[in-house]
Amino acid sequence: MSNFEQFHFDFYQSNYTIDDQEEGCNSYESDKNLCESRKSQTGPQSRSGDFVPSDMLLSTQSYAGQILQPMYSPDILSHLGHADGFDEEPPLLEELGINFEHIWQKTLTVLNPMKPADGSIMNETDLTGPIVFCLALGATLLLAGKVHFGYVYGMSAIGCLAMHALLNLMSTSGVSHGCVASVLGYCLLPMVILSSSAIVFSLQGIPGTVLALFIIGWCSLSASKIFTSALAMEGQQLLIAYPCALLYGLFALLTVF
Repeated sequence: MSNFEQFHFDFYQSNYTIDDQEEGCNSYESDKNLCESRKSQTGPQSRSGDFVPSDMLLSTQSYAGQILQPMYSPDILSHLGHADGFDEEPPLLEELGINFEHIWQKTLTVLNPMKPADGSIMNETDLTGPIVFCLALGATLLLAGKVHFGYVYGMSAIGCLAMHALLNLMSTSGVSHGCVASVLGYCLLPMVILSSSAIVFSLQGIPGTVLALFIIGWCSLSASKIFTSALAMEGQQLLIAYPCALLYGLFALLTVF
């Protein structure tokens, strides 16, 4: 039992004495007095606003707006003006080059071969109408029991390349591939009428042959008229109409037979 008490005493033995505790208290009181003296010296200065940041003071002094009426800087106004610029952008169809008014005017020019053509409109590389008419020709041939989509596109591509080379040799100003494809595609509209009539009755006969020759002359006359007005080739309409008649004759053979 004595050994246990001795172990207990040794385990909790410490060098801390009452004198050290009193000395610590005295030092704590001296530090406290020192802190109070410093606070008394810096107290009046803290009330004057030394601890307020200078940028906050400047911002409060330079602000001249009112509540619920903020001031707009020139940068913010320019940003808002840039955001409102989306309303001034052109429509999507105009950016894509699709003009329904010009498409309608070209269609009327093809349907009326005696009407004078506007060279400024016909010189555009508009492929919306030609693609629609090629699809319509293939669809009407399909309704007549003829699957000739590949022939239609192949003959159109070869005919456009041949006419482009021929027109560049005949004209002084030259012509682009898009213009040739646009004119030949728009003048394919009478051929769609011929293929639509093949759905109703057979064209393999005298009435069908006469109708096919009439459609070929219609297409070639419209195409030659447009080319002469767009390329300023007066007096050469018959020379242009002959290769156009050969090209549209291939489409007529494809439709009739």
